Amino acid sequence: MSLPLESKIALVTGASKGVGKGIALELARQGCAVVVNYQSDQAGADQTVSEIAALGGRALAVRGNVGNSADVDRLIAAPIEKFGRVDILVNNAGVQTWKPLLDLEESEWDRTLATNLKGTFLCTQRAARRMKEQGGGRIVNIGSGCNKIAFPNLVDYTASKGGIEMFTKSAAVELGQYGITVNCVAPGAVEIERTKNEAGNYAGTWSKLTPLGRVGVPADVARAVAFLAGEAAAFITGQTIWVDGGLFSRPNWPYA
Repeated sequence: MSLPLESKIALVTGASKGVGKGIALELARQGCAVVVNYQSDQAGADQTVSEIAALGGRALAVRGNVGNSADVDRLIAAPIEKFGRVDILVNNAGVQTWKPLLDLEESEWDRTLATNLKGTFLCTQRAARRMKEQGGGRIVNIGSGCNKIAFPNLVDYTASKGGIEMFTKSAAVELGQYGITVNCVAPGAVEIERTKNEAGNYAGTWSKLTPLGRVGVPADVARAVAFLAGEAAAFITGQTIWVDGGLFSRPNWPYA
């Protein structure tokens, strides 16, 4: 029996760990060959590649800073040189600074916007040029609850993720004529290595606020990405899919 994404070639940025790793593994399970991008965590990227190989899939780790145009050019060339094309791009790479607005350094703002928003622009532009030549493709951007709600002490991250949502819509409108869909997946509270280290009892705290009664895991986000990358989502573009267990649909309601 054929797999849903059999013979497709995917590039996932920031895939050495966390949500990006989960996305890379899920795309591989569904039949994709995957280019695993990383910037500093080579060991993590190599582990992702090894786990994909253990699933019987094909993968390649490629270092690159998504906020640097020369790196992105090399990154987009990698799947084409190795596998012949690029069908799916997942813009997952992201950083943040946990600091009040009044204390945020200009360099911290620049780093976050360069990685999260400029990186999404550069990778989308370069990949879409290739996809246009091929006759189509799928681009999925990873957003956040910050797409909808302002998060205190995360002004750079919130600004970048809000920008990604509007970039998604604009790119979808421009690229639709080439058979390229562009969508955004916005996770809620997802337990990964970073979030567990940032806050004590992360799962316990956020599960109480989430209508489905639990936090998310990378596989929850990954399955939504795989859906948007597949044929079942061929007529969906410019949309944000919330993978949050209802967290950001729940109002701050003063009544029991």
